[in-house]
Amino acid sequence: MSSAPHRPPPDALTLGALVLAVAAVSSSAPLVAFAAAPALAVACWRNLLSVAVLGPVSLARRRAEFRALTVGAGRREALYCVLSGVALAAHFATWMPSAQLTTVAAATALGATQPVWQGLIARWQGRRRPLAVWAGIAVAVLGAVLATGADFAVSGRAFAGDLLAVTGGMFAAVYTAFGERARATISTTTYTTICYGVCAAVLLVVCLLGGVRLHGYPAGTWLAILGLVAGAQLLGHSMFNYALHRVSATTVSVLILLEAPGAALIAWAWLGQLPRPLALPGLALLLAGVAVVVLGGARAGRRAEPVPVPADAAALTD
Repeated sequence: MSSAPHRPPPDALTLGALVLAVAAVSSSAPLVAFAAAPALAVACWRNLLSVAVLGPVSLARRRAEFRALTVGAGRREALYCVLSGVALAAHFATWMPSAQLTTVAAATALGATQPVWQGLIARWQGRRRPLAVWAGIAVAVLGAVLATGADFAVSGRAFAGDLLAVTGGMFAAVYTAFGERARATISTTTYTTICYGVCAAVLLVVCLLGGVRLHGYPAGTWLAILGLVAGAQLLGHSMFNYALHRVSATTVSVLILLEAPGAALIAWAWLGQLPRPLALPGLALLLAGVAVVVLGGARAGRRAEPVPVPADAAALTD
């Protein structure tokens, strides 16, 4: 049975990164809904521009680490980065169109099912989760749905958006799981550069093959794309990737649930999408669920004793 990777306890910098990440990703769905461009094109530009910013810095500061990923055991870590990028592309290709087909509230709430899939992935990997963690995930997901006033409309357009949002949550869990494996040994800068680069390449091929228009947008759309790059991508996803070195993928996935009420509030103030009266009690449930998962996971981690690994078997362990 595979045990969870050993991590040092979260420090103040990690906690600050998580707070910043939640605030940044909350702007994602409203910006996507506002942009007058195909969602796939927005996703493609979002990652291309992020790589343009991160690439020169990574190549200048992490050249030796990039070389190490091309030989020996480093190839396995590089594979995790590539698989994470493919999963991220699948997440963007499904969740971002959902924000344009259904309401921002529905897209964020249904995408918030990610922790459920994350927990199933962890169980498949052989990691036992305490009952309290599963209860916390259930409460947090319920709170997200209530807080954002998820729109389970029966119209064809909205129903397609709902399905895409759930699928996007599934791929987000896969992306986070591979990222957790890669971040065990790879720096944040190197990992995000490879991951975003692979994601951008996959989305660019999809756009070109599908005839998706990649230019000719109004100025407001380009500003929205730049906002996605600076906020949700560089400050959001990158800060979550940084935190994966000290917190588990399941905990990160549950914290991402806080995006749901944040996005709903932005959509209310900016796009005029009013949340339902259940928003406030839903938010309380969401915060309670997050607390249960974090505290339950921390208790389980304190009970787990690290198992010594022989030096000649280290390359076979997670």
